[in-house]
Amino acid sequence: MSNHAAEVLQIRQETNADLEGIQRVHLSAFNSAAEAHLVDRLRAQGKATISLVAEIGSEIVGHMLFSPVSIEPPAKGWNALGLAPVAVIPDKQRQGIGKALVNHGLEHCRSLGIDLVVVLGDPGYYKKFGFQRALDHGLGNEYQADEHFMVLELNPGVLHYFNGLVKYAPEFNETGS
Repeated sequence: MSNHAAEVLQIRQETNADLEGIQRVHLSAFNSAAEAHLVDRLRAQGKATISLVAEIGSEIVGHMLFSPVSIEPPAKGWNALGLAPVAVIPDKQRQGIGKALVNHGLEHCRSLGIDLVVVLGDPGYYKKFGFQRALDHGLGNEYQADEHFMVLELNPGVLHYFNGLVKYAPEFNETGS
């Protein structure tokens, strides 16, 4: 007897009951525990602004997190988040789960009135969502990333008012658990 039940993907806010599943996703998707530890550190410091899980049945198969970023020199009215990390368990990759997470997350950012989102990632992937090279908009980053540092303007025209060095939360530069 085969299982013909359709696998339904749900995307929702994380809960405390999801923490082990989220850690499992990051440990399986990356070659190190760094991303799993980063998520834990950001959550512990109250910097997990938006933390979403992708779930099929009762299994967490993906996770994404948005956390605050700052700009130097400081600017008033700066309302931005950094997207990182995003992970999908290996046997569920290339099935649209990451795309669904990113789309859902960006809509959630819009609903919160976030002006822009930055990401350090694969340009070929993130350009599909409208991300553009941040340096073309006067935004640098502390990692000296060029093409891979991108920005998405959620509030049209806001990029005309800000430029400088975008800094992720200090937890991104910490090592260990």
